[in-house]
Amino acid sequence: MSIFVDENTKVVVQGLTGGQGRFHALRNRAYGTKVVAGVTPGKGGQDVEGIPVFDSVAEAVAATGANASFVSVPPRFAGDAVVEAAAAGIPFVVCITEFIPAQDEARFYNLLRRDYPATRLLGPNCPGIISPGKCNIGITAGEIALAGGPVGIVSRSGTLTYQALNELSLQGVGQTTCVGIGGDPVPGTSFIDCLAAFQADPETGAVMMIGEIGGSEEERAAEYIAKEMTKPVVAYIAGVTAPPGRRMGHAGAIISGSQGTARAKMEALEAAGARVAPNPTAAGEMMVEVVRGL
Repeated sequence: MSIFVDENTKVVVQGLTGGQGRFHALRNRAYGTKVVAGVTPGKGGQDVEGIPVFDSVAEAVAATGANASFVSVPPRFAGDAVVEAAAAGIPFVVCITEFIPAQDEARFYNLLRRDYPATRLLGPNCPGIISPGKCNIGITAGEIALAGGPVGIVSRSGTLTYQALNELSLQGVGQTTCVGIGGDPVPGTSFIDCLAAFQADPETGAVMMIGEIGGSEEERAAEYIAKEMTKPVVAYIAGVTAPPGRRMGHAGAIISGSQGTARAKMEALEAAGARVAPNPTAAGEMMVEVVRGL
């Protein structure tokens, strides 16, 4: 199985006629994902290499039965695009757009929770989701993923997501689903959301979790792991060498006092029973050992 998406997922791409949207949509389709429609207001009736373009998500859903959205539009319009998808009844929305102001993210995140609770938002500012051999929505290169499980991956860091996928695949360890939740301050999908889904997935035998400095999501995930997870978890926290008081990378990677440091997160995860690696390569090696013992 996989979480959130599968081989039957039908994707509408918001921003299909833009350069980035077109490029990644066609790559996703080439991977085997069912990219059934695009949306660009004012360009309805056109097509992009056989993918029909509509003026609205509602029109695309009515015509194609799309049940997932890939939002690839500029920051100014991303929030409205996410809400439009939810209002059209799309249950799963992936937003890769970066540089969205935190205030805007908080607004549309809370609007979704209030008015469209059936819609799950992944992102923004994330690489997306890939269920190897079934569905790829976003910017992850399908070539580095390996179908067959049994590892589920959830990560705040896009680059480290790719490294984790590649290192496991090179050692013959497949993945069920890899979820990049993004590093912005207001993520639509959290570590706990993904951990719970992996815990419930019968084909996922172990989970790799990649966090980074800033915020408290990893500590909250540690509490969940201690109370709810029966499957082994291997974790890595980026930013061990970050200078104190320095803002690093993602907008969410801001340390407040003693909270949010890599060391604090690592200690919380270790106390929860997770195996914590000192670097990404070691995390991959640890997971290979875990899989051998399943």
